[in-house]
Amino acid sequence: QVQLVESGGGLVQPGGSLRLSCIASGISFSRYMLGWYRQAPGKQRELVASISSGGIANYTDSVKGRFTISRDDAKNAVYLQMASLKPEDTAVYYCNAHWFQTYWGQGTQVTVSS
Repeated sequence: QVQLVESGGGLVQPGGSLRLSCIASGISFSRYMLGWYRQAPGKQRELVASISSGGIANYTDSVKGRFTISRDDAKNAVYLQMASLKPEDTAVYYCNAHWFQTYWGQGTQVTVSS
């Protein structure tokens, strides 16, 4: 059974930082493209950052320079370090793994508010 479990969300003030974690089980983790998506209320889910099996990272323009995606294949983990958070970063953040098949985590809420 495949599981992706996110953690690390919460309430943070503007300008603050959070680190999201996603731990996977049931897949050959190192082969997968990994991604973090987010969905704000009333908006479509969007790709925030992705990292290939070879460690190449890509980011949507709105988070470049503020967010960092990383992976630890030994721990079956992918992380999203978020800094200089803004209210518009408020969303449910989802972990995604893709390699022939696609798997999703259950999501973790990130709220940026004073």
